[in-house]
Amino acid sequence: MPKLAKPLTELQIKAAKKRDKAYKLSDGSGLFLLINPDGAKYWRLGYRFNGKQKLLALGIYPEVSLAQAREATKTARQKLLADIDPAQAKRIAKITKATDNANTFEAIARAWHANKIETWQERTAKNVLHRLEKDVFPQIGKMPIKDIKAPLMLDLLRQIEKRGAVDMAKRQGQVCGQIFRFAVAEGKAEFDPVPSLRGALKAAPKGHHAAITPDELPEFMRAFEKIEGRMYVPTRVMFRLMLLTFVRTSELTTTEWKEIDLENEHWLIPWQRMKMGKKKLNPRKQDHHVFLPRQGWQLLRELHAITGNNRYLFPNLRDHEQPVTNWGVLAAIKRMGYAGRMTGHGFRSLAMGVIKERLGYRHEVVDRQLSHASGDVYGEAYDRALFLDERKAMMQQYADYLDNVASGKVIAGRFGKSVA
Repeated sequence: MPKLAKPLTELQIKAAKKRDKAYKLSDGSGLFLLINPDGAKYWRLGYRFNGKQKLLALGIYPEVSLAQAREATKTARQKLLADIDPAQAKRIAKITKATDNANTFEAIARAWHANKIETWQERTAKNVLHRLEKDVFPQIGKMPIKDIKAPLMLDLLRQIEKRGAVDMAKRQGQVCGQIFRFAVAEGKAEFDPVPSLRGALKAAPKGHHAAITPDELPEFMRAFEKIEGRMYVPTRVMFRLMLLTFVRTSELTTTEWKEIDLENEHWLIPWQRMKMGKKKLNPRKQDHHVFLPRQGWQLLRELHAITGNNRYLFPNLRDHEQPVTNWGVLAAIKRMGYAGRMTGHGFRSLAMGVIKERLGYRHEVVDRQLSHASGDVYGEAYDRALFLDERKAMMQQYADYLDNVASGKVIAGRFGKSVA
């Protein structure tokens, strides 16, 4: 009968001195302490698996105490009873941990971002990454993505909500959902927890860009005329052009004089500057006819005398090679008392309302002038072939309507014949 090892004590372990050759102090059940010639003490477990003698490292004393070494031995013996090699299980756990450390949420998110970047505009790509770095990575960036569950995501998004950014919380949830689905497709996560949060977050306020209604236009024009004389000419012209045209604010502020033909009264915005033309995938390659009325061309001639030697219609005062923003127009709206009730984009909504409700034009005609996609290939061809003359007449009629409103010749109410 084999002699049973007498269990070790802490006193024995501490008193063990180094020798010229390595030696062992046995604790029983295969556990022993290996003392090297340099004095280092290593816990080892000897065992047999599939008929072979094997050795399992359990750590270094005193970082791993006697009690911890015995507990590790117990765990290893339980694996052996389940026909699992504890050394192999340890190697697998080490590889899994290394994989988890490589597949953190931040690492996967950056891989997702790199995969999407070719489909985004540069500004969009920067904004998406900046928001992740600000709101998401500090909270869950270093965690293995497979370990992130719905409660943790809910807590993260609610922290964004708490600062009043309800819409941002919703958008960050959508972005994180795309990252989780990318991880699932890559085999680095098992599911996307974001759909489980439906109903747990605050509803984002619905609505469009603030815009006055056609009924409010007369009072709006009177408020503008009260401050118009105190505005810089370029700002006043920009405000008037936003009233007269359907172009987006960014399209107006970045217009260059080379796009304007004052002699022939022709303004064509290249498709590359249009919203749908800036898409990286399937851009809409159709130039946009602005169709300025005679009032608009008068404004541009007035502006040309001031900024005509510059690249842009509205050059930045500090750097003439850069365009201005629409800050001056927004400041004017605020001085008029319409902050929160009207925006730069609101001029487009206002124009659509007036032209459809007061002048009786069909929706598709106004929609083309807004440069909205028609939704089908034939619609695009129809736009180019038949709507140009009608849109030109419509824009002049709209400008005349604005003049009549400003002079008090028009009161609130529907009028004008419908264009067939």
